[in-house]
Amino acid sequence: MSDIESRVCSTLPDNIDAGSFVVPQFNQFKTASFVHKPRILLLYGSLRARSFSRLVVEESARILQAMGAETRIFNPTGLPLPDGDDAENTKVAELRELMLWSEGQVWCSPERHGSMTGILKSQIDWVPLSIGAVRPTQGKTLAVMQVSGGSQSFNAVNQMRVLGRWMRMLTIPNQSSVAKAFMEFDDNDCMKPSPYYNRIVDVLEELMKFTLLTRDNADYLVDRYSERVESAEQVSQRVNQRSI
Repeated sequence: MSDIESRVCSTLPDNIDAGSFVVPQFNQFKTASFVHKPRILLLYGSLRARSFSRLVVEESARILQAMGAETRIFNPTGLPLPDGDDAENTKVAELRELMLWSEGQVWCSPERHGSMTGILKSQIDWVPLSIGAVRPTQGKTLAVMQVSGGSQSFNAVNQMRVLGRWMRMLTIPNQSSVAKAFMEFDDNDCMKPSPYYNRIVDVLEELMKFTLLTRDNADYLVDRYSERVESAEQVSQRVNQRSI
């Protein structure tokens, strides 16, 4: 064994808390045990009467149901701005319950001024990183989509990826961006066949695969050494103290 190998293998680094240090093991992964349909929550980012982000979400829900999922769509109408003590608001309570219920999610927003809409962002902002001892989004799968009135863009989906990471979600690699969305729906508000439609099917198929693959092991996948050493509550108390 070389000197380098001996230094690597001999002992844990001095800074490591041995009682909290865990070597990832394949045999720690659970085999599939959930037998219910994958639970997918879908969010959209516009309140317009003919909202194309809502139409994409409704089309996505039909596709997901055909793939064997149970779906629920949250209607953000009446959701207050996340700038007050409205946690008991019925819409806020509904959203948080759906977040806890879901095993995977789809977020779809229009792109306005180069970003996602405030309506979509408000829905995310109403969901704290923890509710009591429960993290409502941690370990859930996420697919991101956007619609545009003009040429294809990816600003909104890129922003939603940042949010998904911040919410400790497992955001799938694939994504969808529908350009000139007003041209992609018929008079019955059903999406026309197109490469955009095919891409949405791709995204949802991937979401279902990742959800089936990870939902039994979500807690294990996002388990953190730092939180075994110091709980999230202890971190919050430390960083929010008034003085050092």
